[in-house]
Amino acid sequence: MKVIVAEKCGFCHGVRNAISMAEKILAQENDVYSLGPIIHNKNMVERLAKSGLKTVNKVEEIRSGTVLIRSHGAAPEQIAKLKEKGVNIVDATCVLVKRVQHIAGELERDGYKVVIIGDENHPEVRAVVGCTEDAVVIADESDLHKLPENARLGLVCQTTQSREYFSRMLGAIARGSFSELKVINTLCQEAIKRQQSAVQLCKQVDIMFVLGSLESANTRKLAELCKKYNSETFHLQNWNELDKNILFGKNVAGVTAGASTPEWIIAEFVKNLEAFGAGSR
Repeated sequence: MKVIVAEKCGFCHGVRNAISMAEKILAQENDVYSLGPIIHNKNMVERLAKSGLKTVNKVEEIRSGTVLIRSHGAAPEQIAKLKEKGVNIVDATCVLVKRVQHIAGELERDGYKVVIIGDENHPEVRAVVGCTEDAVVIADESDLHKLPENARLGLVCQTTQSREYFSRMLGAIARGSFSELKVINTLCQEAIKRQQSAVQLCKQVDIMFVLGSLESANTRKLAELCKKYNSETFHLQNWNELDKNILFGKNVAGVTAGASTPEWIIAEFVKNLEAFGAGSR
């Protein structure tokens, strides 16, 4: 079986930076915490845990040591609580996420009702909400009732969403009632490049694999987009999850991966996929 890997896939700069910072701190200190999983990849989190990184979900679980703020960021209230505890804070928030946080706060100070387009349960979105007094999160058309009528709306978007989703939601909001609409494009260009690369590849292959955590928003978006153009698209976390029966009758496979998927998972998957094809001839 021929295997083609998407031109753009795997770790983005923000994730690579967060992992690098974690590894550096773990080499120097023993009492190191991550406020929430540093990235959305179980394999990577487990590897760092073996090096001593303790993942916690609440500030209250931390008493001392060094705390790593994950790539998705944290709300100002959480940062303030950590400072009160006197712990050492290392900020690994993606610079693009920091930009959204800054823009949201600025829009609110300028008198706009902040509207965040995205998943309200995603840690990035929760952190952005925490940078405002009263932001509204809109995930789909069913949430439009949350918007106040005839208000000045300031819109931002979760960085890992697609252009198609962002434009669809903008259209839905624009059909409503408002006095002013200010839109800031906060989409991650690296995520968009990965989406474009994945869609282009999935149209050329018999079967498409999207590698990455099921909790990763950008990976789920890749799988969703590929599925639109190739029904034989499968979202897997690693090689162990593959049902090899789906490979029979397929000649060319495409592989892409989310921004939080380590290179070794991609390499292992591709190597095993190629070996499976060779052994089945």
